[in-house]
Amino acid sequence: MNLWRTARFDLDLSRPRVMGIVNVTPDSFSDGGGRVDLAAACAHCERLAADGADLLDIGGESTRPGAVAPDLAEELARVLPVVRHALTLGLPVSVDTSATEVMRAVLDAGADIVNDVRALTRPGALAAVGAHPRAGVCLMHLRGEPATMQQLADYDDVVAEVGQYLAGRVQAAQAAGIAAERVVVDPGIGFAKTPAHNLALLARQRELLALGRPLLVGWSRKSTLGVVTGRAVAGRLAASVAAAVMAVERGAAVVRVHDVAATVDALRLWCAVTGGGRGRIDTPTHS
Repeated sequence: MNLWRTARFDLDLSRPRVMGIVNVTPDSFSDGGGRVDLAAACAHCERLAADGADLLDIGGESTRPGAVAPDLAEELARVLPVVRHALTLGLPVSVDTSATEVMRAVLDAGADIVNDVRALTRPGALAAVGAHPRAGVCLMHLRGEPATMQQLADYDDVVAEVGQYLAGRVQAAQAAGIAAERVVVDPGIGFAKTPAHNLALLARQRELLALGRPLLVGWSRKSTLGVVTGRAVAGRLAASVAAAVMAVERGAAVVRVHDVAATVDALRLWCAVTGGGRGRIDTPTHS
């Protein structure tokens, strides 16, 4: 499980990797008129790369609880210009989308990874990723839709049920011709889960390694950290970094974060103390 194959890069996971978040939405990058400021989003990609991100994750749909999805044209208009710029920065580029048409467009443009919170369950999604024989994919656990998901946070054993769902999605991906080394899985912290469920997933995260695929975990600024610390979103940096390190200690190969520089520093210290590996990104020879 020390390799994640993506369109342009084989990502060595012998040390933990940091995925920088680029949310191309009006509440993240606004030009002051309620529209997305694409220049600011591109500059943010550059800053995250300079801060030490190992890969970038660009998304044009907010998936916070209660969020309303943009239409296809709007999502494409938000994402494609930023993806094209990010592809010039020398890092693997992931696109956070569940829209099959967006998947096709960004993969055709050269994106390396599809990061789908709906785990390729929408019609045509498996085929869209499968049609690109090297593209990487992240399959996340989610119930329902962002507008309704918190009403579905009911589990007898959240870790076991998340593991069962992800195992089924990995099998579906492989049946669609998506090789195992292209696939990582995400337990979906904060998606259709209560704070207690999220904390149980962190405490017992090593059980998910039985899936045989690398884990990508995103705790950055999540509401559960606010419940634990009593802090608003802007005050969750320390808790976010601590959660990222704890996730890595429990086997996460990739952590998805907003605050790249602080997380990179924390994980460098963790690697220095634990011998967590040096790692590198190798560019494969294209056939």
